[in-house]
Amino acid sequence: MGRHAAELVGLAPEVILGGVGATAAALQQASRTVPVVMAQGIDPVGNGYVESLARPGGNITGFIQFEYSVAGKWMELLKEIAPGVTRVGDVRDAGEIERTVSAFARSANGGLIVVVSAASLTHRDLIIRLAAQHRLPAVYAYRVFVTRGGLITYGADIASLYRRAAGYVDRVLKGEKPADLPVQTPTKYELVANLKTAKALGLDLPATVLARADEVIE
Repeated sequence: MGRHAAELVGLAPEVILGGVGATAAALQQASRTVPVVMAQGIDPVGNGYVESLARPGGNITGFIQFEYSVAGKWMELLKEIAPGVTRVGDVRDAGEIERTVSAFARSANGGLIVVVSAASLTHRDLIIRLAAQHRLPAVYAYRVFVTRGGLITYGADIASLYRRAAGYVDRVLKGEKPADLPVQTPTKYELVANLKTAKALGLDLPATVLARADEVIE
């Protein structure tokens, strides 16, 4: 990715629209001056892309996929759909997914929260299969997990992030500096549930969850 970022910067663009967090990292290594707008940033302060969300201070700004408080929402949702869950495991490490999930499932009353990472997306079919195999209720961060057979997701509307990022690109092209444009959090989250998967797990999703769902897959 670093070589491609360098090639892109070498074309001397007026602004670059970046995708996920790893893209921002590669672009920052390639240039500290070419303006970059992130569409799906992940912890830009912690990763050193910006000085703060309110005042980025450098050549990168844009939008992040999740507010930091969303982890609590995932936990609340898991307890709401599976009240019997007393143990929660995070899935994040690509190399240990199968071993970790299988070991976790040996004890009763477990549930999963599949956190945001490139590894979880890359191995989504494996994670979904393991959750079904071990009858583990799971909350996911991306809609694609549920459309491919996962139980339920609560996450940012990715399309809306790109639409908003386009607005920032326009502002940069009109002369505004990334350093002065605050990094923004999502304004729209999606709740998507898969009833077929719930039935296979023996779960009766609460009416309160179904009523606020943006989409219910039957």
